[in-house]
Amino acid sequence: MLHFTTDHLKTFERFYRANLINGISGFKPAALIGTKSGDGVSNLAIFSSVVHLGADPALIGFIQRPVGVSGDTYRNILETGYYTINHVEESTVDRAHYTSARFDAGVSEFEACGFTEEYLGDFFAPFVRESPIRIGLQFAEEFHIRRNDTRLIIGEIRHLTLPEESLLPDGNVDLNRAGVVSVSGLAYYHKPARIGEFPYARVAEAPKF
Repeated sequence: MLHFTTDHLKTFERFYRANLINGISGFKPAALIGTKSGDGVSNLAIFSSVVHLGADPALIGFIQRPVGVSGDTYRNILETGYYTINHVEESTVDRAHYTSARFDAGVSEFEACGFTEEYLGDFFAPFVRESPIRIGLQFAEEFHIRRNDTRLIIGEIRHLTLPEESLLPDGNVDLNRAGVVSVSGLAYYHKPARIGEFPYARVAEAPKF
């Protein structure tokens, strides 16, 4: 077994360290976040930090890296208050990955990477037509993580679309039926497979070892 301490991590080359620390957090959802600026320029970027924060109200969060030249997602959310989270489907994973490239200002990643903008009613932000599970959110609040200058962005769900066959009778979602992918590290994509299903955990029913 390899053993690294904080001192070891500090000596690693920047991208080596980034790959290592991103990878050890495990499998995460691969999600495209769609936004649009106040002057109508759409933006699409892949994120691997989307997380459930609560069901009542229905809140979803994601981590925004330090805002620099390529912070269009964050700026658009603050400017307009609306954004979408779109799960990546297996057949589009290559295109989704390249939304992280630094395209010139004014270039929409929807067009550059071959995705289709779709709108629901008067909801301002664009959804990804090619995505099987799509969530429209209204910005609720943010928390600045000063230790590394990142931000936890929290949104409340306003719209949700998903394939009928993926929604189970008890409200669970079968992500395998939806065909979505997960991501580990910065560039490794995976097709998840369910290996078990268990009832609500009660002490009296716990396995005996």
